[in-house]
Amino acid sequence: MTATQSRSERIWDELQVVPGTPANLAGRGTTWKHDDEFGNLSHKELDKTAKEILGQGVDELADAQELLWASDSRALLVVFQAIDAAGKDSTIKHVMSGVNPQGVHVVSFKKPSSEELDHTFLWRIAKAVPPRGCIGIFNRSQYEEVVALRVHPDWLDPRLPGPRDDAFWAARFEDLNAFERHLARNGVSVVKFFLHVSKAEQKKRFLARLDNPNKLWKFSAADVAERKHWDAYMEAYDTAITATSTEWAPWFVIPADHKRVMQAMVVRILVETITGLDLHWPEVTDEEREADARARRELEAEPG
Repeated sequence: MTATQSRSERIWDELQVVPGTPANLAGRGTTWKHDDEFGNLSHKELDKTAKEILGQGVDELADAQELLWASDSRALLVVFQAIDAAGKDSTIKHVMSGVNPQGVHVVSFKKPSSEELDHTFLWRIAKAVPPRGCIGIFNRSQYEEVVALRVHPDWLDPRLPGPRDDAFWAARFEDLNAFERHLARNGVSVVKFFLHVSKAEQKKRFLARLDNPNKLWKFSAADVAERKHWDAYMEAYDTAITATSTEWAPWFVIPADHKRVMQAMVVRILVETITGLDLHWPEVTDEEREADARARRELEAEPG
């Protein structure tokens, strides 16, 4: 990081898992406080600053998405992965609050159906890829296949061939990278976020849900059971992110203990991603200009 870098560049450089390097989740903080900008702010001041940055980013993302929609030449696939209570839902809600809902599709992948299990693990994923001009959001994704199923190999379809050894998982990473490269080559940009929350913050959020009658519906005792596998999940995420952060589909590890800061970082990366696609507004032909001029004359000639 240099003194001349913009905030967006600092966020991008610090949070991206550079292809070919370890994700090193254990060495990455779950909070963001740069000494030059946020280090001396109180929690309240930090929240206020992050909210302002988020608001500006939401406006910029709305403009960027309009250009993406109008150009109808590229698509953006956004992947969110995280441990429970890291803030995937709230991040999607706030970051996408200003965009045209017609141009955004959110998909949440649950336990595969019997039909989905009769196909390859990427079959249902490919069907949900956004069309040109749109943003697709995966709230959990194909990466459950190399994280949750690695923590719980007994959840794998027993009909799959071969042993569940390191070669099995390496082959899945290969498939994921090839699939995402195929998307990139066909105009679908892929950006992936791991929302990195601490174990202490997850506990705090679970208890907050239990204390709030209006949040009880978001709590599941099964989440606490999964919490017992924390170390296994972190190891599985670390391995998966290291193996699949590529030039064509990078991973960003977002500090998630402070939700508003996390959301501000996500929106900045999305704005930078779309504005980097070299999109152009549709050109108006001479015939269309003439038709527009006639329409103007008709409107202006109307009585009153």
